[in-house]
Amino acid sequence: MIKNITIALVLVVNSFVFSQRPTPAAEQKNEVVIKNAILHVGNGKIIENAFVVFDKGIIKEIGTQFNQATVSASTNIIDASGKHVYPGIIATNNSLGLTEIEAVRATNDLYEVGSINPNANSSIAFFTDSKVIPTVRSNGILVVQSTPRGGFISGASSILNLDAWNYEDALIKSADGIHVNWPDIDSPNFNSDDKDAKEKSEKGNSYVKRINSLIDLLLKAKNYSGTQEKDLKLEALKGLFDGSKKLYVHAQRYNQIYDAISMCKKLEIVSPVIVGGAESKKAISILKKFNVPVMLQRAHSLPPNADADIDYFYKLPALLQKEGILFCLQYEGDMEAMGLRNLPFLAGTAMAYGLEPEQALCAITINAAKIIGIDKKYGSIEVGKSATLFISTGNALDMMTNNVEQAFIDGRTIDLNNHQKELYHRYSQKYGIKH
Repeated sequence: MIKNITIALVLVVNSFVFSQRPTPAAEQKNEVVIKNAILHVGNGKIIENAFVVFDKGIIKEIGTQFNQATVSASTNIIDASGKHVYPGIIATNNSLGLTEIEAVRATNDLYEVGSINPNANSSIAFFTDSKVIPTVRSNGILVVQSTPRGGFISGASSILNLDAWNYEDALIKSADGIHVNWPDIDSPNFNSDDKDAKEKSEKGNSYVKRINSLIDLLLKAKNYSGTQEKDLKLEALKGLFDGSKKLYVHAQRYNQIYDAISMCKKLEIVSPVIVGGAESKKAISILKKFNVPVMLQRAHSLPPNADADIDYFYKLPALLQKEGILFCLQYEGDMEAMGLRNLPFLAGTAMAYGLEPEQALCAITINAAKIIGIDKKYGSIEVGKSATLFISTGNALDMMTNNVEQAFIDGRTIDLNNHQKELYHRYSQKYGIKH
């Protein structure tokens, strides 16, 4: 019986993982013009009745008075009257492409052996044939920061587009930063009983030891010249000190955020980023002082503590925006890869709780691009940038109206079909449902 179940499970997994998915698009051959659109630039601006021209994957022109006589006969003209054009949404800190079925270990490539793995690069494990990817990009998510998990130092994330034959073709930026899971601690309280104080004191000692071990490793990397015996871990960390790599510190509580930023400034780490930041409201002062950005925890979460407002995470983006702190929204948590398609709706929730509509869009486009260092090419629809964008018949941040009709990655028209759409059409036909 167990043998039969095992065989059945293997067949299901193979069917899910290796079944056909949309073929990656060919390079852009002809110039494309999108006209009469409501253009959401991605930098806080909206342009009504706009047109966008792109060729060879690059945006050439944006304006409001399109003259069709100026284009060649081979130009592909798309009339987007009454429709919205958005920059491709950027998903930061996600395991998309590294996991397929969370309950099946063989389809997960998230974790390395050991707890200190700065030299582990997520890009080589990125599965471009993932059946989950088409369901995610159907909602306008076109770029992902694929991030490893686990351990003290998880490894290096990489940034990839979501339409490619292999990870080399998908790669936008390899090893953009190192991810550290900052230890947690309950501050010792010596006013409590002796047993409780001793336990918390032990936690404090453990916390200090772990942080000191991290500092020692980073100092070795800072002083590593490469002329001595080759050390892959130190080489991977070297970029933290010249700004070529970010240090993504996964930290939720105030003391974690404060200690992490203090360490980074003391060691002269150029670009720290707080990931999670549940109590970033308490840490506004130090975040502003050192200009440290935050990748905010999933907004659809329970409050961080019993005293917090029930809508704490809904309101937090607007608060950070008001304080002038650079932040983006991300989707780390349970079912994060397959649930990533809901990222635009997190921005919609933040919009309902204080963020201006275009600020909410920035939180998943240009802000994300700035934080991970790809804003010169992605994150907004501007001349000279990549033509990575999509057309929706409704508001892309509203699950009631979001309907992505067309999408482009580097100017290539990508196939928006996916397994779930196929099932929808299949059973609509079976039961005579019109759509």
